[in-house]
Amino acid sequence: MAYIQFDKAQLINLKYSLSKEFIRSNRAGSYASSTIINCNTRKYHGLLICPLKEFNYQNHLLLSGVDETIIQHEKEFHLAVRKYPGHFHPGHKYIRDFSSEPLPSITYRVGGVILKKEMLLAQEEEQVLIKYTLIDANSPTILKLHPFLAFRNIHSLSKANIDVKTKYAKAENGIKTKMYDAYPFLYIQTSKNTEYIHAPDWYYNLEYIEEQKRGYEFLEDLFVPGYFEFSLKKGESIIFSAGLNEAKTQTLKSKFTSEIKKRIPRDNFENCLINSAEQFFIHKNNKTEIAAGFPWFGPWGRDTFISLPGLTLAINKPEKAKAVLDTMSKQIKNGLFKNMGSHDDADTNSVDAPLWYFWAIQQYYLYTKNAELIWKDFGTKMKSILEAFVKGTSYNIKMHENGLIYSGIKGKALTWMDAIVNETPVTPRIGYDVEINALWYNAIMFSLEIAEQISDNKFIKTWENYPEKIKKSFIELFWSDKKEYLADYIDENETNWYIRPNQIFAASLPYSMLSQEQCLRVINKVEKNLLTSRGLRTLEPQNQNYKGTYEGNQETRDAAYHQGTVWPWLLGHFCEAYFKINGKSGLQFVKNLYFGFESEISNAGIGSISEIYDGDPPHEPRGAISQAWSVAELLRIKSMIEYFEKDKINN
Repeated sequence: MAYIQFDKAQLINLKYSLSKEFIRSNRAGSYASSTIINCNTRKYHGLLICPLKEFNYQNHLLLSGVDETIIQHEKEFHLAVRKYPGHFHPGHKYIRDFSSEPLPSITYRVGGVILKKEMLLAQEEEQVLIKYTLIDANSPTILKLHPFLAFRNIHSLSKANIDVKTKYAKAENGIKTKMYDAYPFLYIQTSKNTEYIHAPDWYYNLEYIEEQKRGYEFLEDLFVPGYFEFSLKKGESIIFSAGLNEAKTQTLKSKFTSEIKKRIPRDNFENCLINSAEQFFIHKNNKTEIAAGFPWFGPWGRDTFISLPGLTLAINKPEKAKAVLDTMSKQIKNGLFKNMGSHDDADTNSVDAPLWYFWAIQQYYLYTKNAELIWKDFGTKMKSILEAFVKGTSYNIKMHENGLIYSGIKGKALTWMDAIVNETPVTPRIGYDVEINALWYNAIMFSLEIAEQISDNKFIKTWENYPEKIKKSFIELFWSDKKEYLADYIDENETNWYIRPNQIFAASLPYSMLSQEQCLRVINKVEKNLLTSRGLRTLEPQNQNYKGTYEGNQETRDAAYHQGTVWPWLLGHFCEAYFKINGKSGLQFVKNLYFGFESEISNAGIGSISEIYDGDPPHEPRGAISQAWSVAELLRIKSMIEYFEKDKINN
């Protein structure tokens, strides 16, 4: 039995089934995503979304979906589920079950006809394969397939127009077509010789209910060039293929089978996380990057470094960690990394990404234990970042005389709390930020540790006096014996004492400036005010600025993004800090948090973990349906659990 499976009663309940989405990537930037009944509810849903070189490798949606029609005794039964204003095209009444293992698959029943549909995205190719199998039929059966095309950027919507190209050219067992000249051809083919009937037409006002909820435009027109029609015998299968290169149709069935063998079974909680982890990697153009999340995030500097240890080292894939670090090391500019994307004009407005780079390398070192290789491969880059922070770089990022890092300019949000509403940061945090300076101290201490092991005396002499100065200033400014926790940030006018999760990094990082007692106080404060079953809140509920739900239009959502919304990734550092204080006696507490996420595998983005959750119970999943650092930190927590379980057994 599949680990994630839904039955007829669940599937025909649209409120339930439309809230469950699947995501599959090809490990080269392309992905396929929809709901479990194949009713698209987002502009980001589709069966073939690809980064196109013609558009600076931005993601474009080519194939929105395929609508199936079963014909028996000259009667047509339409299996598609689509939302139009005021009504649904009700194909869901024919759906009998959905399974995610080994592939997203739907079984339909129309009278005596049972048809199975299995969807597969080829690895490292821009090609989607759909296998249709006629499980049972009492009389001759014909299947008709209508491909719905969009040919647009994932963030926009398609509208009917007179510029669309309605012509097509023949391809092996199919056609090649493109809606506009600027695009590459899309090859639409089948594994056996079928009849293609050219009947270009627009379908108007398809409604995306999730976009409507999020306050965006939500009506789209899709183009159908024509349809494929063929007969199927009981027990027979046919492969439908859509891709950017012409397929050899006689090999489609064998390719489908071989592709399945590449999949990691989603047969338990951990394997679902591992499979999800694999999907974030983008291997393209001799680079290895990490997508921050699906379906709308690309590679982000900060997210890459925070996610990297969990997505690679926690599942024993150090070679992937090295590949990502090598790729990212080439992108440093004035001590900073590109924040969103890897294109040339990407902004470097992230003060913490360079410091998380040190942490990611530090985790890689703890895995490999090879100081010489670390210094050889990354030492020059590490030194350049430290020097840039001391001298000062963009966005007023600079070390002050007290050794602490000051950063920020009006109108910009440089930390991970970077939501902006009406061109104004919701949490500007200009000044000394608690996690930035905790990361700064850890970066210098780690660099000194490596330098000492390989006897880089020049570096040691330059930097050995910094840590004590930083630690002294940090404790004096951030710690309160009376409050028993750390300030969030300090600007020229005030010390901000909002209880936020940013202080947990001062306790969790390998090199901490806090005493054991101070670490304990921070952990207790965070646990009491911020800890939930889905991660840490970004602000305590008692605060007047607290927002308990994340919904509404973009302005409303952004205002709640870091003002109470729960983030799973923060749980990794909370658990790390908890273990540092409690050792193996904290094992059961952490295990309860980790396994508490098992039910989330069949919620929202099935087989993965969402980006965020509401601050208020029952902590509904929100944001991206599959987030890299959410998955990564759960895998890292699992590795912590395994370490202390092993230690417990040995003792």
